[in-house]
Amino acid sequence: MHSTFAVIDLGYGRVSTRDQNPDAQRDRLTAAGCDRVYVDTISGTLSSRPEFDKVLDTLRAGDVLVFTKLDRLGRSVKMLKQIADRVQGTGAGLRALDQNIDTTTPEGRLFLHILAAFAEWERDLISARTLDGLEAARARGRSGGRKRKLKVYQVERARQMYEQTSADGKRTYTVQQIADEIGVKRTTLNGYLRTTPPKSTHD
Repeated sequence: MHSTFAVIDLGYGRVSTRDQNPDAQRDRLTAAGCDRVYVDTISGTLSSRPEFDKVLDTLRAGDVLVFTKLDRLGRSVKMLKQIADRVQGTGAGLRALDQNIDTTTPEGRLFLHILAAFAEWERDLISARTLDGLEAARARGRSGGRKRKLKVYQVERARQMYEQTSADGKRTYTVQQIADEIGVKRTTLNGYLRTTPPKSTHD
């Protein structure tokens, strides 16, 4: 059992289903002096990493989490920053073999500050691109979101059918019948009926 007073190196590797053999990473981590090595086999996303969760639960102050390269931990600056913060929060360090990064050294700690700056830059860049896209959409007469599926006359026709009633006050057409007539899904039509006001009779 891992003693809270022992300082150890824990290795972590990740392989995809296209590269099932983890031996290369395992061998490198063992050669680097890791006392234990954990390996996840990931299919598609990084949403579930049971072995990585075990590593994080095992880490204690003074331990070092070792991996071959940065993309074994995360595929975005934001994810790497979150992981680095969590590891540092336990008092442990990070070491990437390929990039020669070791957060137990002053140079490695500088890397964390750079990583944080890039994470903020990445977040601001995404935000700026989103705003630019919305501005461009407004300039073209759109308010954002998906392109309208119905033209104005189609919406008006749908509303006319929706508001048409028989002598006893019952609606002549169901929403599904109107949607079939217009050629859209019922959920799409409902959205237009809820958000598009009736055309004024005084126009």
